[in-house]
Amino acid sequence: MSATIIDGKKVAKDITEALRHEVEALKAKGVVPGLAVVLVGENPASKKYVSSKEKMCESLGIKSMGNKIPEDSTQEELMKLINDLNNDPKVHGILVQLPLPKHLNEKEVMHAISPDKDVDGFGPDSLGRLVLDEPGFLPCTPHGCMKLLEAYGVDPKGKHAVVVGRSVIVGKPIALLLLRQHATVTICHSRTPDLKETCLRADILCAAVGKAEMIKGDWIKEGAAVIDIGINVKEDGKLTGDVEFEKAKERAGFITPVPGGVGPMTIAMLMYNTVEAAKATVK
Repeated sequence: MSATIIDGKKVAKDITEALRHEVEALKAKGVVPGLAVVLVGENPASKKYVSSKEKMCESLGIKSMGNKIPEDSTQEELMKLINDLNNDPKVHGILVQLPLPKHLNEKEVMHAISPDKDVDGFGPDSLGRLVLDEPGFLPCTPHGCMKLLEAYGVDPKGKHAVVVGRSVIVGKPIALLLLRQHATVTICHSRTPDLKETCLRADILCAAVGKAEMIKGDWIKEGAAVIDIGINVKEDGKLTGDVEFEKAKERAGFITPVPGGVGPMTIAMLMYNTVEAAKATVK
């Protein structure tokens, strides 16, 4: 029996269609949602991501404000730009495209973004609210993963969820969101000794390690929901996830493909956060 393929493009489209109506309603009240994207340097992958975000903004009627600055910009110059955007009432969301050039301090930049405009959900205020179960901006990729589970009727309540990867932007937040939905959560990483055995116990398996096909097909419990968050480029130029997809789909109940699974959801949830930020300014 082959798994149900989770169609991230379709779920993302459903979310953005609903957002389009919300943007129109905001404009009727005189508010145009604005997203400021900061790109430092000429990283080709970053430029591609920024371009796709700008196109999505345009399609939804969100004003995209590009801020491209040179690779050799100083920390002071970048911090001044962030401060200016924090104080611009036309800007509802600020996104700094990561990674930044090595000489810049990413953490300092994330801390500088106003909590009211932290639509990436990476700042200390947003992550603190997530830990405290308070309302706030959720990190886009983990939030998108939860929306995929919801769309396909996978309820984490009472399930054993295993998250492979402990990054601040994916692994830790998705573990907290699964806990919020009453799953029992195990977080694994490179030093977990019995990784295969732990994965085999997962009703929901989230892979976010950034290593191509590290999670083998025979590590998947029969009928499990598999959310593959990894994006890796193979030698032939093709994209692949962190899960051995072809073999895993023979055992899983649900599985996300790469590409076309989690990827589209990340941008959709960024748009969602931007619209929420704009709604919060309506008196």
